Amino acid sequence: MKLTVTEQAANWYKTEMNVTSDQYVRFFARYGGCSNVQKGFSLGVGTDNPINIGAETTVAGITFFIEEEDVWYFDSHDLIVDYNSETKEPDFKYEA
Repeated sequence: MKLTVTEQAANWYKTEMNVTSDQYVRFFARYGGCSNVQKGFSLGVGTDNPINIGAETTVAGITFFIEEEDVWYFDSHDLIVDYNSETKEPDFKYEA
């Protein structure tokens, strides 16, 4: 699986979550909610230090990652995190 984060999305995390360069942002499987890839689960986001990285990318000095234990959630899809200028928040796309 591949993880892509745009520069605009990275800047949103800097502004809205007070993430600074050299910090980590983790995307993970969260029980509850809804998603396009796993029924009964949703995508969680938080700051955390990596243990066993399954996918990662560094943008604007921030390392965005998914732990190996959460790769199942994406069901062989790549995650693309972009910025939606209309909603003024990240937009998550799953591509096979």
